[in-house]
Amino acid sequence: MVLNNIDEKILRLAKQADKDLENIYSKIDEICLKNSNKILSAFIENKVSYTDFADINGYGNYDTGRDKLEKIFATVLGTEDALVRPQIMSGTNALYLTFTALLKHGDTLISISGAPYDSLQEMVGIIGKSSQSLKSLGVKYEQIDLINNEFDTIKIIERLRKEDVKVVEIQRSRGYSSRKSLTISQIENIIAEIRKVNNKVIIMIDNCYGELVEEREPGHVGADIVVGSLMKNLGGGVASTGGYVAGKSDLIQMVAERLTAPGIGKDLGANFNQNNQFFKGIFMAPNAVKSALKTAIFSSYMLEKLGFDKVSPKYNEPRTDIIQTVELKTKDNLVKFAQGLQESSPIDSFVHVLPAPMPGYPFDEVMAAGAFTQGSTIELSADAPVIEPYTLYMQGGLTQEYGKLGIMLALSKMTKK
Repeated sequence: MVLNNIDEKILRLAKQADKDLENIYSKIDEICLKNSNKILSAFIENKVSYTDFADINGYGNYDTGRDKLEKIFATVLGTEDALVRPQIMSGTNALYLTFTALLKHGDTLISISGAPYDSLQEMVGIIGKSSQSLKSLGVKYEQIDLINNEFDTIKIIERLRKEDVKVVEIQRSRGYSSRKSLTISQIENIIAEIRKVNNKVIIMIDNCYGELVEEREPGHVGADIVVGSLMKNLGGGVASTGGYVAGKSDLIQMVAERLTAPGIGKDLGANFNQNNQFFKGIFMAPNAVKSALKTAIFSSYMLEKLGFDKVSPKYNEPRTDIIQTVELKTKDNLVKFAQGLQESSPIDSFVHVLPAPMPGYPFDEVMAAGAFTQGSTIELSADAPVIEPYTLYMQGGLTQEYGKLGIMLALSKMTKK
């Protein structure tokens, strides 16, 4: 039995964790129930039928299932319309698609949550020499950093009084940074402040890792357009590809025309027999997110009690996404933890994880990802740049039980003399 591979000290601490975390888990259960009710109601309202799972090929015209799916996503995300397609391959792809649809030569993009995630920096043109970066396409880029994990409201408002900015972008999750992820309340407050001085600017949210963690989504608090991946939260661990863009109808039409062609927009795009997985994915998503959150909280508790006090969020802090970070102090700890997580994965458990270069990242990376879907981060995974202070970024866990086992086995590997 796999529990034989878990250190006795880790097992005892895990039993204590179950008692100490009971009240925190119950609050997550409440949010899961409310979000499940929202999604179930959207299914019933849109009269989802078995016939909506039909494989539509070729041009993909007249796919009523796809249309219903996009209405459900719009409802869940608090927006007017949505684009949910297997042709959108990742969160990064969804972001680039949206940026290039909304921004033209001479337009200005401002990130008000600081520097974007590492893999997005070449897309923007901050690093690299891609001829297809936003900078190479003539888009101007500016950023306003957070101050103590809060928006720099004074600087943001001062800049946006000038109506030359086309898009304001907010990255909800932390990425590879020490800052905390942004709450829906923080996003709501800054949107309200922006709208006092500028009604024209498009406010766009990178929603990756944050969906269904809280009761509200950015669309419910005034965001114009929201972007994410189906290999994260809203795919529920069922969708094997895909991404979404949700927002105001006119903006979604622009993005759809960028994906297909002007004059065609949302009408084109075969579903490649993915409708069943996409419907099932969002249906299961609240439970998958609940499990990922409980896994993150469990890992935070265990690591903190084992002396790794630089965990974020702390196990008893509020959460707005599924990411958990910990400073593991040494390269050896970082590599061993990742190896232990990989060895406890259902897929590729035999793979020996070692630091290596990764396309799009400036440093060697260590990555544990034994997932059923390659790149799926709603499944238990972890990655980190191999640089001081050796901070590991964890996310996912399709069930609380599998997540718990994975964390205990990884900790046993790391703490073994």
